[in-house]
Amino acid sequence: MNGLNIVLVEPEIPQNTGNIARTCACTGSHLHLVKPLGFEIDDRKLKRAGLDYWSELDVSVYDNFDLVRKKAVPGARFFFFTTKAARRYTDAEFRDGDYLVFGKETHGLPEPLLAANYDHCLRIPMGRRLRSLNLSNSVAIAVYEALRQLDFEGLEPFGQLTGRSD
Repeated sequence: MNGLNIVLVEPEIPQNTGNIARTCACTGSHLHLVKPLGFEIDDRKLKRAGLDYWSELDVSVYDNFDLVRKKAVPGARFFFFTTKAARRYTDAEFRDGDYLVFGKETHGLPEPLLAANYDHCLRIPMGRRLRSLNLSNSVAIAVYEALRQLDFEGLEPFGQLTGRSD
C-alpha cells in the first residue's frame, strides 16, 4: 500500500496543520503543503500540535498546486473537499494513492480550482446554517472514510487485548 496523499492548499493555522500532520503520521498518509503557508514549518505551535510524530511524517512542500499535480504519479486521482460540492464524501470510491485536497481555513479552495474539477469535488454534510467544520476534523473524517473503504490496509492496532489486568 502506498498510502493516501493529503494536500493542504495555503493552510493558515499551525495547530490545524500540526493535528493533520499527526493524523497523517498515524495513518501512513503523505502530507503535501502548498505555499504560501500561514506559519513557518518550524513553528513551535505546529510542532506542538503534532507532538512527537514529526519523525514518522512524510511531508513535502510546494510553491504552488500545479507542482503537486506534476509530481504525482500518472493517473493519480484528486478529490477536492468543499462545502459547495453536490456529492458527499461517502459517495466517492477511494483507492490507495488518492489525493485528498483541502483549502485554507478562511476561504477553502480557490473557485477556479473547484470549477475545473467539479466532478471530483466532495462535501462533508453538516447543518445548513453553519459555515464549515474545523480543517483538521474534516481531514480526519475524509482520511478515515478512505481507509475504511481500503479495509484499513497497512494499519495495525496500537495494542492487543491480552486478558491481563496490569
